[in-house]
Amino acid sequence: MMLAALARYYDQLLETHPEKVARPGWCARKVKFVIQLSSEGSVYSIVRDSEKNGLERVVPEQVKRSSGVSANFLCDNSSYLLGIDAKGKPERSEKCFAAARELHCDILRETDSVCARALRLFFETWDVASAREHPAVVAAGDELLTGGNIVFVVTHGGSSESALDDGEIVEAWDKRSAHSDSDDSPVMRCLVTGEKGPIARLHPIIQGVYGAQSSGASLVGFNSRAFESYGHEEEQGRNAPVSIRAARAYSTALNYLLKDRNHHTRLGDTTLVYWAERSDDENSELFGIALGDLGGEGASNVELTEKSLHETLQSVAEGKHRARPELDTTFYVAGLAPNAARLSVRFFFKDNFGDILENIAQHYRRIAIAHHPQDREYLTPYQLLHSLENPNAKKPTVMSVLSEPLMRAILFNARYPEAAYMQALQRTFSSQDNEDKRTKKVSRARVALIKACLLRNYGYDEEEVTVDLNEGRSSTAYALGRTFALLEQIQETANKSSNISGRYFNSACATPGVAFPALLRLTSAHLQKIGRDNPGLAHYFRTQLAGMIKEDRVSAFPKRLSSAEQGNFLLGYWHQQQKRYEKKEKVGSDSSDQVQSDQPSDV
Repeated sequence: MMLAALARYYDQLLETHPEKVARPGWCARKVKFVIQLSSEGSVYSIVRDSEKNGLERVVPEQVKRSSGVSANFLCDNSSYLLGIDAKGKPERSEKCFAAARELHCDILRETDSVCARALRLFFETWDVASAREHPAVVAAGDELLTGGNIVFVVTHGGSSESALDDGEIVEAWDKRSAHSDSDDSPVMRCLVTGEKGPIARLHPIIQGVYGAQSSGASLVGFNSRAFESYGHEEEQGRNAPVSIRAARAYSTALNYLLKDRNHHTRLGDTTLVYWAERSDDENSELFGIALGDLGGEGASNVELTEKSLHETLQSVAEGKHRARPELDTTFYVAGLAPNAARLSVRFFFKDNFGDILENIAQHYRRIAIAHHPQDREYLTPYQLLHSLENPNAKKPTVMSVLSEPLMRAILFNARYPEAAYMQALQRTFSSQDNEDKRTKKVSRARVALIKACLLRNYGYDEEEVTVDLNEGRSSTAYALGRTFALLEQIQETANKSSNISGRYFNSACATPGVAFPALLRLTSAHLQKIGRDNPGLAHYFRTQLAGMIKEDRVSAFPKRLSSAEQGNFLLGYWHQQQKRYEKKEKVGSDSSDQVQSDQPSDV
């Protein structure tokens, strides 16, 4: 399904944006050097491109190399086009040049343009044995021999012409490309198009997936007998027959998506690519905005992203997006991850784009939670997953496992992964990842995810599980979370510091029947100490405490809280903390100690 959608997208790009993708038989590659030839085929200079990594050019489709010798047409490295390199294996370099010479002379033997004749003469007269001493090679420097792509330019009659732009050479390559692969390829029914045609043995490489090999990786391939079908041993792609044309189409489309900034982003170690059947550029940009498009590393202009995201979600909330007919189109989202020399597809989704936008908006409503005005308005999927990672782990593992179920929940309004909820609880209870002492181990991202799970998975309604503090809520667990935050504040006021979070937080959340009697005894001593200096403030704290644990909320301290109740405990704790940091009217002459300017920071 994914390959078929990408193949259709390739046809769509050829029709709407032919300048963005290479036509069949061609591909885009970075070119570092240009060999300048005379019309007689002699080399008079080799020029380095001004771009650091080379300039991208559309070149003939390149072969997929392993360890053998296979030459590319018009664009290759110094081993093939000059017969020299920095690998220290001159015999192999000579074989590479011989293969390139045979390929070019074969394709250009009936082509009589100036560029074609110059290329034939070059390959016929170039002396590999003395190539390193050639003045043009010496002037180009050692970088020429390190593997960058090289192309040809022919100078004649006072002007220069790239061999890639010569009409006769292009025509000769198109004829060769149309028949070369099909000559020795079996004709089978393509799994992508459903039509019969020559089948690709090796599929083109995919470049741009985060964490994959820089030279590219395969999306389809068979590297072990265990994966091959009976009767197709060592036949590679014929185990899953895809026509040569379809293989080139899907790979070209996918490589384009991975290069265009508006068509991909990152979710941890997963690379997301997305596209639409209509109004592709506009809808893909809108989708990136809807996800916050922080790519896991932060946007270049966070304020602009926040503003655009707010406007998008506001438009969805008011139903204005439905007035745009281009949103009524199928939208695709794929998650790719590296897997040695290959790529794994973690997920592939498709749905109506307008529905996807509405589901994303509902997700943001569910994770909305009280926060400091200076913090970002929206938490991105990356921030939610990042908050679940163990910062002491050598490799992030949570994102790899939970990226697919989380994206499914967001895009299709499905249940959030239960593992994400439990991981949020576990990371909160782990003391070693307390990055900011002000957070008291509870972060906005984790509590926001817990809130979303309570609403979507556990059946709570938005009138009960609210964005801000819900002082009228009767939930015992919620009241206990609020109470713990108040006890923490009382200790800080009495001693100018607090340690009950590190000592009692986990037990208070899991087994309040054990923790809270001891906490209240400590608090009694703290209130007496406060009362000696500020009786009004002590009375205020006692009133607050009595209101939180009154009988209609906490008739008795429960022996144990369930996982759902623990989530409510954390939510109550967070809400009370945010309420504490709000500016409020003084409660007596000397109650200004409770007015804090600090703010628990986001993860």
